[in-house]
Amino acid sequence: MSKLLIQGPSRLKGEVRVHGAKNSTLPLMAASLLCDSTCVLHNCPVLSDVQTSEKILQHLGCHTERSGADVAIDPRGVEQSDIPEYLMREMRSSIVFLGAIISRMGRAELSFPGGCELGPRPIDLHLSALRKMGVEIQEDHGCLKCSAPEGLKGVNIAFSFPSVGATENVLLAACCAQGTTVITNAAREPEICDLAEFLNQCGANILGAGESTIVIEGVKNLHGCEHEVIPDRITAATFLAAAAATGSSITLTHVLPAHLAPVLPLFEESGCRFEIRGKEIRMHTPDRLSRIKNVRTMPYPGFPTDAQAPMMAMTAVANGTSIFVENIFESRYKHVGELLRLGANIKVEGRVAVVEGVGHLSGAPVEAADLRGGAALVVAGLAAQGETLVSGVRHIDRGYECLEKSLCALGAQVTRLSD
Repeated sequence: MSKLLIQGPSRLKGEVRVHGAKNSTLPLMAASLLCDSTCVLHNCPVLSDVQTSEKILQHLGCHTERSGADVAIDPRGVEQSDIPEYLMREMRSSIVFLGAIISRMGRAELSFPGGCELGPRPIDLHLSALRKMGVEIQEDHGCLKCSAPEGLKGVNIAFSFPSVGATENVLLAACCAQGTTVITNAAREPEICDLAEFLNQCGANILGAGESTIVIEGVKNLHGCEHEVIPDRITAATFLAAAAATGSSITLTHVLPAHLAPVLPLFEESGCRFEIRGKEIRMHTPDRLSRIKNVRTMPYPGFPTDAQAPMMAMTAVANGTSIFVENIFESRYKHVGELLRLGANIKVEGRVAVVEGVGHLSGAPVEAADLRGGAALVVAGLAAQGETLVSGVRHIDRGYECLEKSLCALGAQVTRLSD
């Protein structure tokens, strides 16, 4: 298992290109199943979750081929309707294949998904919506057996919570369903908009993506297309947190600043300044960060839960007390114990974390328990004095493409060690 050895403290300088969004790429890959010809995804990141999605597509019968940042998916050979348990366990996002497989094959069989352990992440919203659309679902010993004997039908679906995954699954199931599907209280994340744009390019009829009500008029079939994956806003926020924690000035390229609107004001509250030109963001940081009074994770356009951990690492060395409230997932403070090992002063009670900034952190061995928590440990390690050894790097590799190479290009001393 790989580890990252970080020699701190670092001072970052230069520019870094933000790779394609993991949380957009995975549903786009699932969407390719609905097409009758080849799809090509540009700006497709090299991540372990993306590789798992390729394996799922190949198992189902697709032919996939990667060339650099381009992935071509030919779905014409799809014959299977199941996803093996070992692939489902590798990532929770694998549930997004459910709606697409049912739409394509009229049936699906898969186990409950794995991935990062962030506490209960019920898929009840997914299943209840699909049942309304005509899917019969049997739950048997952790396995979902689904069939739509009379096909999928357009219905009105009102979510009790704007779930990104459930919104994606309904979009995929509804594109070729009979009639009109209306989703109310839909997720509004940029990744939803990217998925809808891709599907519309393929011939779907989707209106309202990015708003709380989405209307999908079912069509008979979809064709392939070429599509560029949007930049990863969470990766961008992580690089900004790393720069802020180390008192550095860096430039992000190939980024969509509008997607970072929920996070940039909090960086500014800490004393950072931005110059924004087109798809570039230049960040200037103060010698010592100020506290961030209140960070509340919320569905988009609120502050993203995926950026909570990297920002917490940054506030660990800020001047004053910062308050975090995690409203999306339970068990999303697993990184706190490891930050304490580095000398941070953080107290957690339920969904609230109180971060009392310290003068400096000290390097130590730490272990990543999940993807974004692992990124937080890297951010803290860059700011810490001495050596920080981060294990559990497989979690980080799920969402960051060659993170150590990007950081080294900015002047950090980060080495990947293999056992």
